Parts: sequence; structure tokens; C-alpha cells
Amino acid sequence: MKTNAITYWLVPAEPARGFFQDLINDLARRYEAPGFEPHMTIHVGLNRFHIAQKVTAKAAVCCGRIEVKTLEVNHSSEFTKTLFVQFALNAKLSRLNKIIRSAAEDSSDYQFKPHLSLLYKKMSVSQRRQLAHSIKLPFSHVVFDSVKAVRCLSPTRRRVEVEGWHVVAASLLSG
Repeated sequence: MKTNAITYWLVPAEPARGFFQDLINDLARRYEAPGFEPHMTIHVGLNRFHIAQKVTAKAAVCCGRIEVKTLEVNHSSEFTKTLFVQFALNAKLSRLNKIIRSAAEDSSDYQFKPHLSLLYKKMSVSQRRQLAHSIKLPFSHVVFDSVKAVRCLSPTRRRVEVEGWHVVAASLLSG
């Protein structure tokens, strides 16, 4: 069953932001897939858009910019993780997840596994594997400098649902 939800994103700073946006746009064109803003989903919870600005503001003052180690480009059969960059979980990411979950007054069962998706598309395992192996990242760490709250349908499984995402709040990380 699909429901409206608020998803909280961590957004990369430049130069990683530009690199990922160009890569996402290129893959979207090549594979007739939806384009989207590069992000790491920190939490997916209830559709409480009326408190989203409070949540992003609280997250922004608590954590400051967050540097995260890249691990690998990977793939899965899950639509929103067709092709993705896997990151190492660190203390600041865990803290941010807890802060957002608490501020959002939300006990959803979202399992935080730090990654940044590059492509949303149904593809064969061999296509995904080949594509994952073809992408080389020019950096070993990525800095994230803002948090956004985005209204979406959950779970997202189709292009039209991605195209319906709407940012309802955003804050720069400053703490």
C-alpha cells in the first residue's frame, strides 16, 4: 500500500554534487529513466509536512557538514537502488538519523543504510552489474552540507512517482 511520506535527505556539497548530478542526468537520458537531485536518504517517515521545517532546522544546527567515506558503486533489484554509491556509516550520520527521527516524532521502521542512488530503472542483473563496474568515482570521501525534507509516495516504484517529489523544507548544515 502506498502512502504519502516525508523523506529526509542529506545533499552533497560541491564538487561532488555537480559530479553526481551530471552522472544522474546522463544515466537518466541513456536509460530513459527519471532524473532527480543527488541525495542520501536519512529517514523516511510519516507525512508530517507541517513540522518538516522544524526537523530540518534542528538537524542543521546539531551536526554541521558531514564527511562520509565512499565504499563502492553497487546495484540491486530495488527500484530506488538500481545503481548506487554505498557509503560507510559513521557517528555523525548515526547521530543525524537519530535527531531527525526524534524531531519528526516518528517511529517508522526505515532502515538507514547510507547510499546515494544514481539510477532508478528496472534492469537485468547483468546490465546493473556491468554498469556498476563501469563507474569510477573521482573521490574517496563526500562532504554533505544540507538537509531537505521531501514529500513523496512511499514506497516509490515508478518514474511518475519520482517526478512527483516535492521539497517542503531545506536547511544548510551549520552546527
